[in-house]
Parts: sequence; C-alpha cells; structure tokens
Amino acid sequence: MESKSEAARPDLYLIASEDTVYEQDVLRDPHSIKPWLSYIEFKQQEGTMFEQAFVMERACKQLPRSYKLWKMYLEFRIKHLRGRNPSIHRAEYLKVNALFERAVILLNKMPRIWEMYLSFLLQQPMVTQTRRTFDRALRALPITQHNRIWKLYKAFAYSASGDTAVKIWTRYMQVHPENAEDFIEILVQMGHYTEAVNRYMEILDNPRFQSKNGKGDFQIWSDMVDLIVSKARDVEAGAQTAIDVDKIIRSGIEKFADQRGKLWAGLATYWITRGNFEKARDVFEEGITTVMTVRDFTMIFDSYVEFEESIIGNLMEAASERLEKGKIDENADFDLDLRMLRFEQLMDRRPFLVNDVLLRQNPNNVIEWSKRVALWGDNKQEIVQTYTNAIAAINPKKAHGKFHELWVNYAKFYEQGGDLDTARVIFDKAVKVPFKTVSELADTWCEWAEMELRNENFDRAVEIMAKATQSPKRSTVDYFDETLSPQQRIHKSWKLWSFYVDLVESVSTLEETRKVYERIFELRIATPQTIVNYANLLEEHKYFEESFKIYERGLDLFSYPVAFELWNLYLTKAVDRKIGIERLRDLFEQAVDGCPPKFAKVLYLMYGDLEEERGLARHAMRIYERATRAVSDEDRFEMFNFYITKSASNFGLTSTRPIYERAIAALPDNEAKEMCLKFAEMERRLGEIDRARAIYGHASQFCDPRVNAGFWQKWEAFEVQHGNEDTFKEMLRIKRSVQAKFNTDVNFIASQAIARSKQLAEEGVHEGEEDEKERVDAMAALERQARAPLGFVPASTGPEGGNRPKPVDGDQPTQASAVAANPDAIDLDEDMD
Repeated sequence: MESKSEAARPDLYLIASEDTVYEQDVLRDPHSIKPWLSYIEFKQQEGTMFEQAFVMERACKQLPRSYKLWKMYLEFRIKHLRGRNPSIHRAEYLKVNALFERAVILLNKMPRIWEMYLSFLLQQPMVTQTRRTFDRALRALPITQHNRIWKLYKAFAYSASGDTAVKIWTRYMQVHPENAEDFIEILVQMGHYTEAVNRYMEILDNPRFQSKNGKGDFQIWSDMVDLIVSKARDVEAGAQTAIDVDKIIRSGIEKFADQRGKLWAGLATYWITRGNFEKARDVFEEGITTVMTVRDFTMIFDSYVEFEESIIGNLMEAASERLEKGKIDENADFDLDLRMLRFEQLMDRRPFLVNDVLLRQNPNNVIEWSKRVALWGDNKQEIVQTYTNAIAAINPKKAHGKFHELWVNYAKFYEQGGDLDTARVIFDKAVKVPFKTVSELADTWCEWAEMELRNENFDRAVEIMAKATQSPKRSTVDYFDETLSPQQRIHKSWKLWSFYVDLVESVSTLEETRKVYERIFELRIATPQTIVNYANLLEEHKYFEESFKIYERGLDLFSYPVAFELWNLYLTKAVDRKIGIERLRDLFEQAVDGCPPKFAKVLYLMYGDLEEERGLARHAMRIYERATRAVSDEDRFEMFNFYITKSASNFGLTSTRPIYERAIAALPDNEAKEMCLKFAEMERRLGEIDRARAIYGHASQFCDPRVNAGFWQKWEAFEVQHGNEDTFKEMLRIKRSVQAKFNTDVNFIASQAIARSKQLAEEGVHEGEEDEKERVDAMAALERQARAPLGFVPASTGPEGGNRPKPVDGDQPTQASAVAANPDAIDLDEDMD
C-alpha cells in the first residue's frame, strides 16, 4: 500500500481513462460528497485496492470533516489488515494508526471513530499507547458518550491486568460506583485481596449503596468474611495499613444477631488460617459461651470439634512417624495427651453448654434449671450451687414452668441427705416467695407438710397447715384478685383446706376435724365435694342428723345442676335411714320445687317409689301424674309409659284410660301415634272394639300413609279381624282423606321433599333408579289389592268397572274375581251413589 504522500499525489497511472468522467464531476463540484461517493463506488467495482485507497485518500483530503468518507476509508484500511499478525505487519498497522490519528483530530467528537480506533488498538501489543488513547477519548467526548468508551476500556483493563487494571477500574468507579461488586470480583481474580476487602468495607459503610445483584447487607458482609477467612495470609501481607479483622467480624456479630454462629466460626477459621491455634480456641470458647440459640451453638461447636480432631490427627500422625523412626519425644507425647484430655472434656461439657444457651435465652425457664440439676448427677456441691443460682435468677412472676417445684426439689435434696433443719429453712423461705398463682403457694405448703409426714412428725405437719390457713375471722379477700399477693389470698385456697382437713381427719379427733370443716364454711369456700366429705364423715361416726344438716347447708349454697347431685345423695341416704314419711315427703317436695325439667325425672321416680313402699298407691299415682307435667319433653313419653304401667298394675287396665287420653293430648304427633296404638291395643284386649276403632280414627290424623305405612297396616289387620265391610270402607275413606290432607299441606310437602331428597342422596339412587323404584312400588300395591280380605263384595262400577267384563244374567261373581277386585273401588262407588 502506498504512503500518504504517494496516495495524495494524483499519479496518472492510478487514473484510468474510464475515470475521466468521475474526475470531471469531482472538479466540477469539489465541495460535494456525492461525486466522491460515486467515484468510490465505481472503483470498488472496477478498480484495484490501490486505486480505491487513492480515491478515498483524495476524498478525505478534499472533505476533511466528512464523517461518512472517513468511516468508509478507515473501515477499508482495517479490513485490509484483518487476520494479519500485528507484530509481523507492524509497519502497516502503524500506517493505519497514523490515519486514525488524523481522523480523531478532525472528528474528535465522533464516538464511532474513537470506538473503531480503540478496537483496532486492542488488537495490537501497545498497552501504554492504548491506555493513553482511551484517556484522550474520554477527554474528547462528552460524558453522555463515555459508556461506549468504558465498555471497551474495561475489556482492555481485564486483558492488561495488574496495576493498570486496578487504576482503570478505580477511575471507572468514580463515575459508576454502583458497579463496585464487579470491581471487587476483578480484584479477587487478580489477587488484590486487600483492595477487595477495602472495597467491601466502603460499600458496607455506604448506607445508600444498593447491590445491582440484589444482595443484602448480610450477604455482602458474608462474602467479605469468606474472602478474609480464605485469604487470611494474603490479606494480612498485602495490607499497607493494618486491617483489624477481629474488630470487623465482631462488629458483624453485633449487627447480625441471627448469624452469630456462622460469624464466630468464621473468625475462628481466620485465626486457624493464620496459624494462631490458641487464639482460634479462645474464639471458639467465647462463641459457645455467648450465643443465644441452639442452632448457632451447634454450628460453632461442630467447627470446634472438627478443629480439635484435626490437630489431634496431625499429632498422632507425627507420633506414628517418630515411632517408625525409633525416635522418642516426650514433650510431643505430653502435648498429644493434653489435647486428648482437653477434647474429652469438651465433649463432656456439651450438655452443660447447651443448657447454658437455653438459660441465656430465658433465665426464667424452670424446666431447664431442673435439667441442669439433673446433669450434675451426684455432685452435691454443684447441685446446691445450681439451685442457688436458679433461685437468684428466676423472677417468680415471669417463671416459665412450676417455680415452686424447684423450691420443693431443693428442700427434698436436703431431706434425702438427712438434713431436715435445712429443708425446713428452705420451705420457710419458699412460702414467702411471691409466686404467680395461689395454687403454687398452696402446693408448697402441702409439700412442706408431706415432708413432715414422711418423717412421722404429725404434730408439726398439722402446725404447718394451721399456719398456712391462718386468716381473719371475717375475710373479705377475693381469691381471684390478682392485685393481691398469693400470701394474702392463700387462706381461701380450696386445695390447701382440702389437704388440711384430710390431714386433721387422719391424725386428729373428730372435733378438730369438724372445726376445720366449719371454718371452710365460714370462709365460703366450700365445694360440693366438701359437703359430701363432711356429711360422710359425720355419717361414719353415726351422726346421721348432723350429716343431714350438712346436706341442707350445701343445698343452701348451691343451685342446680350441683343441687341435683346433692339432693340425690341426701334423699337416698334419708330414705335408707327410714325416717318419718312426712319428713321424707317434705324433703321430696323441697327437691322437686323449682327443679329444672331435665333433672325432674329421677327425683319424681324416687318420690313415687317411696310412696309405693311406705305410703299410699294413690299418692304415688298423683306424683307420677305430676311428673308427666314436670319432666322435659325428651322424658315425657317414657314417663307416661311408666305412669300407665304403674296405674295398670295397681288399679287395673281401665284406670289407664284417662292417662292415655292426657298423654295423647300432651305428646307431639309422632309420640302420640305410638301412644294411640298402645291405647287401641289395650281396648282391643278389653273387648272394646268400637273404642279401639275410634282411637285408630283419632290417630290417623297424625299418620301420612306414605310415611307411616305400619300404622295403616295395623288398622287394616284390626278391621280384617274385628270389622265388617262398612268399617273397612270407612277405614279406606279415612285413609284417602288423610292422604289428601297431607298432599295439600304446603309445609308438609316441602318437608317431605327435603326428607326424600336426603334419603335418595344417602342411598345413592339416581334418577332412573327412582323411576324403577316407583314402578316396583306400584306392582306391590296391586299385589296387596289382590290379597283383599274374603267376604267383601266389590262394586261393579268405578274406575275399573268399565274395563272388566260384566257377568251374564243369573251369574254370580266368582270368589276369585271378588278377591282380585280393588277394595278402593267399593268406596268410590259408594261416593258416586
């Protein structure tokens, strides 16, 4: 290719005769780009490379600020060198570089020219010139165009590597600080670990920094710690100013409370990487004794164990090598034994360390303090110290668990050791503790008394309970008043008084026991169980009247439903004692007076049974009659049955008629139907057929033939056995009228439709299956009609009359035809007449 001077000279050998037209166009309009473009296009098709370069060179000189001509010329020259080694063809590359220099002087605001020049320089081994050209481009172009240059500049920095890359990225970071993570990645790849750590600290100290990769503060912090730990020696060696790694990681431990385990383990690993094993061991110890969660503790402890195992493993390998060589090193063997002992001690400490973690989480956790006591086994000194620490640390109002059990177990520890005096001192302190609930304080007093009982100090146990239950003569304290301390409310604790009264009953006299019971009544804390126990106590000592008075006092205190149980016991015992009948009647009258219906049944049955045994049957019947009005709806049918049975057994079947009548009037339809059937059956047995038929007729109004088919079957059987043709027809007429009534009752139809849909859903009957079922029902109806009772003569007319052949004059209907006829047809014929 020609030099610049040769290309600029219009040598005749580069201008052919065919170029004359284009030369004239260029001379005619020298300041227009169009003739030059036409000329260049022609040369691209017909001319050689030298001719093309010659024309482009002349065009660029003629129009030096034409971006289009320069771009075309530069691309042409770059294409000519594509694929050629820049070292072998260095001279040619320098010519193109010079051409680019001419272009950027004239077109220094054109970013595309700079990009082409820089991309071309990146192909050549000229680091300094390339870097300076990048700087010139950044200075020449406006800042809005810098991103196009930085894209190439960063690629150049990555290829140049070393300090050059760091300086380029440092400059880039001044403009684009949001790309700090990319810079850190480059620094790590190039081995500039100290600079990477410093950059990490800069972005962590910048509250406005937002990771373009979506990383949070902890993730960035974690990446920095991982780098520090893995490259600990390089970071320390490359730091011009000391980097306090220990302080950095500890600040992270304070900031990220939920990641303390990982950060403690990282700090220890840093010192291990540095080779400072004792410092690492101190960090591990500090970590497992300060973390607040079991997860963090497990993470640190596992790292600690792994660290100790690796050291012991290395020492054992060294000892094995010495043994093979026949060398003996007592110091090394002693060091190995010491480390083995330390490792065993660490593993033995693990349950205590876990317990420490849980207690640091909640020092008021009574359960964990109890576990800690159990961990010490037979170490009495540590057990006592643990109890002391627990009592000092736990806030009674915030205790998690039963705090009183800790005090009790503390006292039992001394009791088992035979030191009752110390145990009593502990209990004396325990009963003064402001527990969360009165129940805990009551349990403490009871445990104290039980300790004395176990050691056969019965009088002392009674004294303790007497002291626990001390109270003013008239106490106005509310047991549930949380504003008062448990000590102020303890005298109204039923649990405490129950234990006290049982204790006094077992070791003292009846009079003392009665005094305790009376005191319970005075404090108004008696329960139904108190009433029963007190009454049973007096009954055991043959004070029957006194026990009855206790029941009466209890009935004054409690209303239903508690009063029902007391009445039940009281009346049972009174009847068994066979006291006067008048007095018993008075008691029963009191019991049933105001008794809720659901409890009345039992009391009335007891009352009636009493009258039957000791009174008059007439009185018993009156009581049963009252019971049928007093009991609940669920019990009324059963009560009427019982009343009827008793009346029949005492006064005969005829006496039950008014009872049946009242029952039928009082009971709901479904139960009234059942009562009517029983009433009719009784009248049938008495031979009162008309009365029974009338009862069936009355009950029919409750019984839809589609639902209560059983009732109509019984009536039909009754008429077949005891009726005649007229009564049977009357039954059929009633049946049809009842069915018509239910068919026109809107509410009934709706309820039956709902009931039928539910039944079909339960049986899984589909629409087609339902039709089949109706057909089967129709066939069964025809069969029932065919089985009509003998002796009935069907009418010859009616719905079926026209379809049946008429008998010849003088002929009589056969028995078979009479049987096959529909009994309903008789009734229809009668209606037509």
